[in-house]
Amino acid sequence: MSRINSNVNSMISQRILNKNNMNVSKSLERLSTGFKVNRGADGPAALISSEKLRSEKVQIGAAIGNAERADQIANIAEGGLQEINTLLIEVQGLVGESANEAGLSTEEKEANQVQIDQILQTIDRIASTTSFNGSKLLNGNYDFQVSGGTNFGALEDLAVDGAKIPTGETVAVDVTVTGSAQHAGLFLSVGLAVNLGGATSSFVVEIAGSKGSREFTFASGTSQADVITTINSFTSVTGVSAADGVANLIELKSEEYGESEFVSVDVSDDGTITGASGIYQMSAGDEGNYTTAGLVTFAANETGAAVRDEGVDIAGIINGVAAAGKGRRLSINTDSLAMGVTISATSAQTAGTLDAFTITGGGANFNLGPGINLGNKVGIGIQNVVSRNLGSKTNGFLDDLGSGKTNNVVDGNLEDAQKIVDDAINEITGMRGRIGAFQRNVIGSTINSLGVALENTTAAESAIRDTDFAQETADLTRNQILVSASTNSLAMSNAQPNNILSLLR
Repeated sequence: MSRINSNVNSMISQRILNKNNMNVSKSLERLSTGFKVNRGADGPAALISSEKLRSEKVQIGAAIGNAERADQIANIAEGGLQEINTLLIEVQGLVGESANEAGLSTEEKEANQVQIDQILQTIDRIASTTSFNGSKLLNGNYDFQVSGGTNFGALEDLAVDGAKIPTGETVAVDVTVTGSAQHAGLFLSVGLAVNLGGATSSFVVEIAGSKGSREFTFASGTSQADVITTINSFTSVTGVSAADGVANLIELKSEEYGESEFVSVDVSDDGTITGASGIYQMSAGDEGNYTTAGLVTFAANETGAAVRDEGVDIAGIINGVAAAGKGRRLSINTDSLAMGVTISATSAQTAGTLDAFTITGGGANFNLGPGINLGNKVGIGIQNVVSRNLGSKTNGFLDDLGSGKTNNVVDGNLEDAQKIVDDAINEITGMRGRIGAFQRNVIGSTINSLGVALENTTAAESAIRDTDFAQETADLTRNQILVSASTNSLAMSNAQPNNILSLLR
């Protein structure tokens, strides 16, 4: 059938040509942009998925940047603490040198004191100047802020190392003592004086503790008070002190609390002591009293093993979590709260719950995840490390070593000075270790996991959105051939009505 008013074949060829031209244009767009999905019409579902994945990539990238920034802050803080650590070791050497009284002149001790004063000033200066991007790191700026509760006075050497605090809220901390801390202790019975069987006899006893041991020899007639004084003169050697106990007994007790403390008594010669004599065990859970069932007579002890008693660590709960106890110190390390606190001697021996304190804010807080929420929030406390804060409430603080202070090296108590420096070194090294663990196990692991997440998210987004050039160039070639073919078809369709003219001749 031949018509001239309506060339249907031409219309079909035009439609197909337009379609093929559109396919060529689409292929060229995909090849030039590199994206398979350039607008919603290219794939509504694909566009939605790819845009969500792009958003996630940006969030993950920001989290990686946050973690890297946190690592830089930790590096600077640890660098300042390392220098303070070096200075404290130098102070330790100066204290030890100054203890050599006969070997040092007063002028030399004064020179040592000048060095210590300068070191204390330098420590304070490092604490006040170590900063990152204008924020001070070691002056307590990133320490957690606390508000004391009813029993806040029972807490010593409190350190909040980490806490997650919801925005605009506070965290109440309750401490429950479930098991009392105890000294190691034994009771020595010699009456009110050492009464030996012979005038030339001697009472020989070895007393040992966590610091060391010492053998004592007492002659007949030595009063109990003199026995106590002699034992106490070597407390710094043995770690064991003596005092008048119940029922005229001599109470031998470790200086500190906990399972690492012990008191050992070994009688090597009882001198055939007369009267009440023996070694009594301390009553379990009843420090300060003895048990008659635990009596070991000197005669039996002379040929037997030493009588020994060990201390007991405190046991407790902090905010419902079983705490690790050491001596009088309780500590926990959870995702929501990491802290350590030393309980006062009175409260550490009394079971019960302490309304301790409330964490109101503070800390160095970082958001180390893609989402902004409490789960991705990580906080670490960096305490103020000025000299007046380094040390402990039990032994004193580092600024006590300054000129004219109680523990200066010219005429002060050097034994206490050494203990203070030891405490300060332990505190600084503990902070360095905690920051190092934070860098390695929190920041480092976070960066690694976020890096993997970024790779996988990018791969997923690429699979949806990016152009497959191999496939797209093949499609372009195909569409170009189809355009040529449809162009030829259109030309043939347009020429077909000319054949009607032959019918009119």
